[in-house]
Amino acid sequence: MEKRDARLLAGLLFLAGWFHLEAAADVLKVDVAQDGGSSGDTISHSLTVVQRLEALLVQGNGSDVSLRVETPKADEVKVFQAHSLVLSLQSAVFEEMLLGRNSSTLVLREGSDCAAVFDKFIRYLYCGEISLHPDQATALHKLATKYQVLSLQQGVTHYMTQNLARESRSGHVASWYEYALKAEDVTLRDSCLQYLAWNLSSVLQSGEWLTISSQLLMTLLQRSDLILQSEMELFAGLEAWILQNEPDGLMAENALRAVRYAMMPPRELFRLQTQSTVLARYQESVRDLLYMSYQFHSASPLQMAKYFDVNCSLFVPRNYLSPVWGAPWVINNPTRDDRSTSFQTQLGPSSHDANKRVTWNALFSPRWLPLSMRSMYSETGAMQPARVEGGRPRIIITPATSSADFAGVNFQKTVLVMAQQQGRLVVKHVYNFHQSTEENGDFLAEADLYRRTSEYLVDSSLLLHIVVKPLYQTLITSKN
Repeated sequence: MEKRDARLLAGLLFLAGWFHLEAAADVLKVDVAQDGGSSGDTISHSLTVVQRLEALLVQGNGSDVSLRVETPKADEVKVFQAHSLVLSLQSAVFEEMLLGRNSSTLVLREGSDCAAVFDKFIRYLYCGEISLHPDQATALHKLATKYQVLSLQQGVTHYMTQNLARESRSGHVASWYEYALKAEDVTLRDSCLQYLAWNLSSVLQSGEWLTISSQLLMTLLQRSDLILQSEMELFAGLEAWILQNEPDGLMAENALRAVRYAMMPPRELFRLQTQSTVLARYQESVRDLLYMSYQFHSASPLQMAKYFDVNCSLFVPRNYLSPVWGAPWVINNPTRDDRSTSFQTQLGPSSHDANKRVTWNALFSPRWLPLSMRSMYSETGAMQPARVEGGRPRIIITPATSSADFAGVNFQKTVLVMAQQQGRLVVKHVYNFHQSTEENGDFLAEADLYRRTSEYLVDSSLLLHIVVKPLYQTLITSKN
């Protein structure tokens, strides 16, 4: 028998003696077979086993290995009495280290953050559960990754994605994003980036904003799905970041060129050019963008489309919460019946259209069933109603009137769905469509609106925000 097998066998024999269970802790279950009969009884002692394992760790009985956790440039050393069998079963890395050891002590060198939570990590290996705080998450994820404890790694990732909205003194989402990049955790990286983009207004007001990296800053600035009050709000946040971090000239210029100046009214552009110290310092690098923005505001979209590529990012709105571009919609008791609302938006971001308004009608159906999923005719030959039991939520948004001014403009509708997480309202989902949310196919698919405790309901109401984004089209290419 190999040395490793002999050690595992000895460990199993020890644990078998240790887990002599008391009859008082027995839990009896009856397994029911598919035919309705009983397939046998099950005695479960899983809770007692966990308690015994925890006692085994705390008391150190039968320990055959010591884990010495050292931190570089620190005097404090932590020592844990452990059991080779448990470590080997939970971690392939520990198993390999134990096979190659020359003494009963394993020296582990960990950073101060990981050393501070190493006791929690070891407890998880014995008990399969862990309690943690947001500021401990990355350290535990590091340990789980380093020692290849996949279940803990996935568990911490899930914890982090579910606690992005949690209150913290200095903010944690940006730091979790930076960590996810280094750890190559795609799920965590994408969740953090989506949260930052969809809740940017609150992020801009937090202390975390001024500490984000230049790489994350550029990643955010280049997105069209940012949700915030206006482009001016974004510029103010960028200006504060530049003044705080003093990046090199090229970085500052690239960031300033990612601002969509054409989405600002001319009066705001004038104010920036006369009052912004950052824009005064780098005005030469964005002069062409400012010039194109003034042209955009002075000419009709059709005229602009003859000479400029109006599909470039400069002329594409983000998801602005300003009343000019949409309206909030609070739907009380959203499972009850159909609802409708009307609101107005400016025809487009160009000042040429500043006095032109479009009235929109919105209809919410809580139980819409697509034509492909229902019979066209009833037994009597009459058309069935569009709304039937067992359907799914749908929103239709259409203009109240048509106009020649619509030429060259494609209206994208965006519905922001709010949810309550960790006591805060956050944007949970974003749906883009031309006329109906049915174009997405998954509108509110995860929202159980019938459950009173649903995170999608606030005081029994569904909180939405509709944004209408006018997207200009290049119609004619100039020969000049």
